[in-house]
Amino acid sequence: MSKSANLPQQLDHMLRQAVALQRNGAFTEAEELYREILELKPRHFDALQLLGALTLQAGRLQEGVELLRKALAINAKQAPLHSNLAYALNALQRFDEALASAERALTLQPKFSDALNNRGNAQAGLNRPLDALGSFDRAISLMPDFAPAWNNRACVLRDLGRPADALASCDHALALQPNYPDAWSNRGNAFSDLNQPEEAERCYRRALELAPAFADAWNNLGLTQIDLNQHAQALSSYERALAVNPDAAETHWNESLCLLQMGQLEAGWQKYEWRWERSRIKASRRSFAQPLWLGDFSIDGKTILLHAEQGLGDTLQFCRYAALVSKLGAKVALEVPPELMRLMATLDGVDQLIEAGQTLPPFDCHCPLLSLPLAFKTELDSIPSTTPYLIANAEAARQWHDRIHAEADGRLKVGLVWAGGNRPHVAELRKNDARRSIAFAQLAPLLEVSNVQFFSLQKGPAAQQLESSEWGERVIDYTEELSDFADTAALVANLDLVISVDTSTAHLAGALDKPVWILNRFDTCWRWMLERTDTPWYPRARLFRQPALGDWDSVMQAARDALSALATDVAHSR
Repeated sequence: MSKSANLPQQLDHMLRQAVALQRNGAFTEAEELYREILELKPRHFDALQLLGALTLQAGRLQEGVELLRKALAINAKQAPLHSNLAYALNALQRFDEALASAERALTLQPKFSDALNNRGNAQAGLNRPLDALGSFDRAISLMPDFAPAWNNRACVLRDLGRPADALASCDHALALQPNYPDAWSNRGNAFSDLNQPEEAERCYRRALELAPAFADAWNNLGLTQIDLNQHAQALSSYERALAVNPDAAETHWNESLCLLQMGQLEAGWQKYEWRWERSRIKASRRSFAQPLWLGDFSIDGKTILLHAEQGLGDTLQFCRYAALVSKLGAKVALEVPPELMRLMATLDGVDQLIEAGQTLPPFDCHCPLLSLPLAFKTELDSIPSTTPYLIANAEAARQWHDRIHAEADGRLKVGLVWAGGNRPHVAELRKNDARRSIAFAQLAPLLEVSNVQFFSLQKGPAAQQLESSEWGERVIDYTEELSDFADTAALVANLDLVISVDTSTAHLAGALDKPVWILNRFDTCWRWMLERTDTPWYPRARLFRQPALGDWDSVMQAARDALSALATDVAHSR
């Protein structure tokens, strides 16, 4: 009998052996056998799909994708293969392709929980949390004891701003599978969203007992240690995360914020460059043919483009570096958002101002604004802190003068901002926005202080809180007349003091050299550092800090006492 006639039997026998080895955890031996089968018969469907699943288990995702695609080229009617492929593509963050594979699986087998779970993960990756929630709910309705779907559902509930529901979903997953590290870590995330850092820490520690090399859990533990004011411990948690996953941009970024908060500026600025590798920021990274300048070559006689990034407050804070760049002999072209164009015309050291979105002039090199402290090797004692570096338009300020002074009638003139911009589509920013902002009603202790006339500087949806509040009549509101930051600057120029949460108006007041009191959250933005009541960035700023996460009452009481003293002084001196 010829050997070829025996081949199918031989392959069958090898396949049964390989499957048995795989079942018993002898993965290397199983893999060798699958490969032998494929040498004898390259289009052996079962060997391709089983080896594909094995390589996915081993974390060799790209190889698994190729093997599964080969198997599907032979037989595209197998729902589990499409679902496995979706799983692998999700892990590779190729969410569009993952979604298509999951949909193919569901066309072949509509009640396939595994495919619904993979579809949900793809939808979550494509920033479609409501669709994802629908997929997970459907998977769970078909298979109520499907722990991964309960866990993944928790992630999208957090994205939807529903942390209490996310917590309940994690608890479901853990009731089914008590030693599930991902679910413990996600439970910690939910507690973190609920401002319960002690509970969050316990959950991350449990996740790490179960999986000591769980980089995400180390990273999340670090964030919670910041909430617990344990910055040195947070740094060591980030180090543990980076030992496992040295390319984790989020962890490098978190480490940079922690270093900057602690005043370790040199290391902090270097790490801060990791922001461009973060998935949320990557898309806005500018790619120019001209080189990035980080202080590493002479720019004498060259034209440099400085470009704004991130928020308006960042631009107001770091535009101060334009004068230093100019002193190195460079011509400075500065690109800023439209609402800052008129104000930035007063900035020293700028040769050309460009509105974001307009055609750029020719330039030789470029630098994003928040990389300038790195370029200048800025330390605490070398922060360029001379103010004012932005000036209100004299004519516009004069036009406000009489109105404001008539309204104040000799009382202290104080501008108020109680909420930052709300960016609900980005989970991490939504959390910061919620933590840094307050409701207008929470300003009541300040509004009770006599001999003060308050003026609203609040823009955006939170401005409407004035109308519905019993305290509304204590505040004069001209914000309808303010269309950009130059308008706001002209009004602020006529005030004695600005009291603001951590938002762009606080930076505006600081840059104009106006006294500004910043009502600051406990897990402070890095730029205000730790435990200081002053800041090297703005000589006339004063920080009122939460003594614990979410404690605005103490902040208001301290600010009220200070305002009362100031108003009394003003009354006596007039």
